[in-house]
Amino acid sequence: MTVRPRGRSLRTRLLFFIGVTLAVVCAAMAVTTVLVQHEYLLGSLDDRVASAVERSQGGAALHPELDTDLGFLNENGQPAGTLAARLGADGTLLTAQVVAQDAAPRDLTPAQRSALAGIEADGSMHTRTVPGLGTYRISAVGGTADNGVRVLTGLPMDDVQDMIRGLVVVEAAVAVAGLTVAGCVCAVVIRRQLRPLGRVAATAVEVSRAPLGRGAVVGLTRVPERDTDPQSEAGQVGAALNRMIDHVESSLAERQADEERMRRFLSDASHELRTPLASIAGYAELMNRGTQRIEPALAWRRVSAESARMTGLVEDLLLLARLDEGRPLQSAEVDLASVVAESVWDARAAGENHHWQLALLLDSPALVVGDEARLHQVVGNLLANARVHTPAGTTVVASAEVVDERCVIRVRDDGPGIPPHLLPSVFERFTRADVSRARNGPQAGGSGLGLAIVSAIVAAHGGSIDVESAPGHTEFTIELPTARAVPPTASRPVLRTPLRR
Repeated sequence: MTVRPRGRSLRTRLLFFIGVTLAVVCAAMAVTTVLVQHEYLLGSLDDRVASAVERSQGGAALHPELDTDLGFLNENGQPAGTLAARLGADGTLLTAQVVAQDAAPRDLTPAQRSALAGIEADGSMHTRTVPGLGTYRISAVGGTADNGVRVLTGLPMDDVQDMIRGLVVVEAAVAVAGLTVAGCVCAVVIRRQLRPLGRVAATAVEVSRAPLGRGAVVGLTRVPERDTDPQSEAGQVGAALNRMIDHVESSLAERQADEERMRRFLSDASHELRTPLASIAGYAELMNRGTQRIEPALAWRRVSAESARMTGLVEDLLLLARLDEGRPLQSAEVDLASVVAESVWDARAAGENHHWQLALLLDSPALVVGDEARLHQVVGNLLANARVHTPAGTTVVASAEVVDERCVIRVRDDGPGIPPHLLPSVFERFTRADVSRARNGPQAGGSGLGLAIVSAIVAAHGGSIDVESAPGHTEFTIELPTARAVPPTASRPVLRTPLRR
């Protein structure tokens, strides 16, 4: 099992691996160069030895009867250090001499002669170390074809070995210098390239120290833009960390907002339930005392009204809870034109001081698949919202049409409009309008759950709801998917009927 040292930084590891790689490459190149150069020089020396042995054989062939004659060594052109020998028929050395520097050839000593023993006269090259003379490259030739003249010739390898040794020294020096320079350059480059990772790590550490479990989570540190270049690996890491921080920040902010909405919801629900309960308790206490300040019939009516109000609030809360849990609604084919028309007639009966209009802009049936009672509640709540929050004489128009396989319901009025600061939260629970859309008449005192129920029911049917409001124009738009299985019918005329008394 390999044990890897701990605590090394990425920069150190990169430098280590790059250094090892460069060292291996340099060593491989040096060895290859030395081997190639050695073979080249050795081949050149072998050619010179072959030429020298041929000349020696030619010189010895002039006097084949003199088996100890090495007079050809006295010829001009013989380099110093050249050795030659005459061989007998059995391969023994008959005589052997070496060319001296500026002197006559001298005989080899017995020890030197023994170093040349055993060389066959077959023209092959041999490397032998001759005591006192050094390493030689030697070849022997001869035979019956040459009148039995056998000669041995060798040339010193000192020049080749010196050159190879010099080459090794030079390459080693160059390799060391190159590795040193390359190591310095790599250290600088790696340090510069890894510097963004250091800043990314510092950002991550700073984020980890932020109090994410309490308080508002905003303004978390981000990786600088220069360290988020997608063209580099470090930039990709920085960009990914920024995306993660964005996700964490938005998720925590959303969770805190949900917690705040839940606290507000519980507070509003408690207040809404406390009010009718307090009224019921008060009237019951008065009736229990038998006081003459209030008639029993009036007290019972007020108790019944407050009980009905509390029952409606509880039913609305239960409906929202069921929708939040994703419980399935009843599913059947519903004609939205009929739903809108019936809701407008019901609204006219409840708010005769408003001007109610119905517009069915249909070229095909407005059929959807859903819960008819809940869809009726959606339109009814929107019309009730317009009735309660607008003054008498306001015109309210409800329309239905089919656009691109979407059934669209619109409810608009020309009342005072919704305040801009309430528009983002108009579909949240217990959201109430301020004075600019104050409730009028006996219907005042709603729970603020009507539009929240509308939004939840529409979402449960796979649709969407939107609102646009300005002074003199408020419009709610609902889009629901059509029931595509129903074949289209003939075109129907546009119906726009004012409903007034």
